[in-house]
Amino acid sequence: MPGRLVRSQTAHRVAQLLGSRKGREHLAAFGWKPGMPVIMTQPSEKLDDVMGLVSVHQGPVLVAMTEPSTDDLRFLHISEPSPALMVVEPCRQDHAINNLFEQAERAGMSMFRVKYWKYSAVAHTIPVFDYEAHSFPQPEQAKISGES
Repeated sequence: MPGRLVRSQTAHRVAQLLGSRKGREHLAAFGWKPGMPVIMTQPSEKLDDVMGLVSVHQGPVLVAMTEPSTDDLRFLHISEPSPALMVVEPCRQDHAINNLFEQAERAGMSMFRVKYWKYSAVAHTIPVFDYEAHSFPQPEQAKISGES
């Protein structure tokens, strides 16, 4: 149940951000387009599993995650795997999605590949939305039935 709760809270916060003009403008400045899929994840999920969900969609996607230590809503923009990119070694099977977030943040972007992709893809970070700078209300924690 904890995984579902985390995903539900992340989904609630993504919906709040996409429901605001300033939130959409922020994401659009870094490659988001209306209708682009957003994959909800949690930091410890295996990268292979998350990219399996990414593979279902045609075109780039956003991956959203709530950072447990800061409660920041973080996004990665993931390109489609492309033959135009250098083919890199696949990430380790124990690599979690949080590892890709960290890699991309260190360099601004990261070229990567998972075991079942023939080609590499690029992940780039989207800066955390600054709620105060945009006079945007702070996100509320999603209340899930049964939660006290």
